[in-house]
Amino acid sequence: MTDISNVVQAAINSAENPTQTLEETIFEAVAEARQTCDISGSNSANCAVAWDIVEELQAKKSHKQQATKGKSSLESYCDRHPEAVECLIYDV
Repeated sequence: MTDISNVVQAAINSAENPTQTLEETIFEAVAEARQTCDISGSNSANCAVAWDIVEELQAKKSHKQQATKGKSSLESYCDRHPEAVECLIYDV
C-alpha cells in the first residue's frame, strides 16, 4: 500500500532531479496520484494530497513559463513610445 509520505518524497526527489524535466515529474506525479487514489479510495486524504502535489507541480511549470515569456514587439515599442496611437488605452 502506498503511504502518503512516499508520494510526497517521490515528488520532492523528482522535482530536485536536474536530469528530469518538469513535464516528466508531472507525468510521474499524475501516475502516482492515480495509483494512490486506486489504493486509498478517491475520497481519501491520501488521494487529495497526491492531487495537490500534481497541482503544485503544474503551477510551478506555469510560473516558470510566465517568467521566461518575453515581451512582444508591440509591448517593446510601447515601452519606448507610450504616446503612440497604437499604445493608447481607453476606458469605455
